[in-house]
Amino acid sequence: MKPRFFKKLWIMAVSVYLTLRISLGALYGFYLRGLRGGEFRSYCDNLFKWWASKVLNAVRVRYTINNPYGVRIEPNKRYMVMSNHRSHYDIPLIVLSFPDSIRMLTKKELFKVPIWGPGLRVAEFVSVDRSNIGQAKKDLARARAAMESGIVLWVAPEGTRSRNGRLGRFKKGGFITAIEAGATIIPVGIVGSEKVLPPKTWDFSLDQSVSIHIGAPIDASKYTLEQKDQLIEDVRSSIALLCGESI
Repeated sequence: MKPRFFKKLWIMAVSVYLTLRISLGALYGFYLRGLRGGEFRSYCDNLFKWWASKVLNAVRVRYTINNPYGVRIEPNKRYMVMSNHRSHYDIPLIVLSFPDSIRMLTKKELFKVPIWGPGLRVAEFVSVDRSNIGQAKKDLARARAAMESGIVLWVAPEGTRSRNGRLGRFKKGGFITAIEAGATIIPVGIVGSEKVLPPKTWDFSLDQSVSIHIGAPIDASKYTLEQKDQLIEDVRSSIALLCGESI
């Protein structure tokens, strides 16, 4: 169902409000309440999942999670979730698909946005700046430390949302990070999110059904940097199958 103009404005306003609220909430918990360590992480987990639920409720999404391999996050292992990316709503869908501390591997530019950027930083979101070798090494160390501490990093290997709903070309950065960090990649296929909000538009549709398909984990530590193209192909083939595409 297509919402009317004022309903669209309401959805956009709610989305901005919710994002601002959790950003301020993270900063409040860190600086004013002085939360640290596991207590602060759980606090941010709850904020992030609350945000995801409210954002999806605003467009009345119905979603199902399919996990035929019984994938679970095991302690003391490093994990990255990689999925196709068809809509802004992929982010809250991924957040609610795992009962764990999900954070995004984000663009460094987002950390410069007022309120939002500082909120991302204190809440343990990670960026890797590969344009600067020295900074990239520090960022990689942070990414690895975050995963070792129990953070699951979500990466959209296409780098941006698909314009036509099909898998785009995968960028190498996330895979290099996975190999260097010795992470296990969990491939995920999201089907139907583009119906809720196609990329580059504000053409919302309400009451859409979306399915999230979790695939068999792929151990990136078994690949060398010279084999990164093979890892990319293995992960891409898995995601393509999960989201109903043929290579």
